Amino acid sequence: MDFASILGILSGLALIVSAIYLGGDFHIFINVPGLMIVVGGTIAATLLTFQFKDVLAAFKSAFIVFAQDRTKPQQMIHTMLELSKVSHRNGLLALANVETTSKFLKRACNLLADAASEDFIRQTLQTEIDSLIARHFTVQDIFKKMASYAPAFGMLGTLIGLVQMLSQLDDPDTIGPAMAVALLTTFYGSLMSTMFFLPIAGKLRARTLLEVQNLEIIREGAISILSNDNYLNVYERLSSYIPEAQRQPVNLGKGG
Repeated sequence: MDFASILGILSGLALIVSAIYLGGDFHIFINVPGLMIVVGGTIAATLLTFQFKDVLAAFKSAFIVFAQDRTKPQQMIHTMLELSKVSHRNGLLALANVETTSKFLKRACNLLADAASEDFIRQTLQTEIDSLIARHFTVQDIFKKMASYAPAFGMLGTLIGLVQMLSQLDDPDTIGPAMAVALLTTFYGSLMSTMFFLPIAGKLRARTLLEVQNLEIIREGAISILSNDNYLNVYERLSSYIPEAQRQPVNLGKGG
């Protein structure tokens, strides 16, 4: 589990709930019709904007925010260095037997084992990276759109509430409570936008950048292995993808 994401959402909700509780009656912040307008309207507008399969994929991806980060770039560099050793000792064909949970890495190994050209390997892997970026950016765009739709529908709910309030001006005692209810939809929209949709989009973007970084390391590592670069050159080429302070020392004397 991603500790930062869990801490962020729990602390944020705790602060908001505490502020509401300390400020008065908690139940006055619950308005089912207002929630229906904001939640239902946001989902409806999102479905109008994007394809259903993309919206469904976005909702599934929201849970990734709470998952632990995948392989770190340092670990991927180490993996590619180990594959470089295998290639130097046993040849490119031995890479076909590499076992990995990464489909992208397996594809790269198979391309190397098949003796594909450098241009073909680079183009094939880059096309897959570009496709992944496009898919992920669509998901992020969905949450960004939802972050803009939610406050808009919150304002729409407020306008509906104001119209209903103005129709009851003959009873001054109802104006205050009616105004409070009208403003709740704006509160709901702002809360969903700033507490959920925008943070989810931001975290998914960070996850995408990390994954793309790993895929680029695999791509460049595969090119280095194909070129039969020595262990030191492979390390220097791949370590350039991460800040110097994050680079892990390796025993360069063990290269093939």
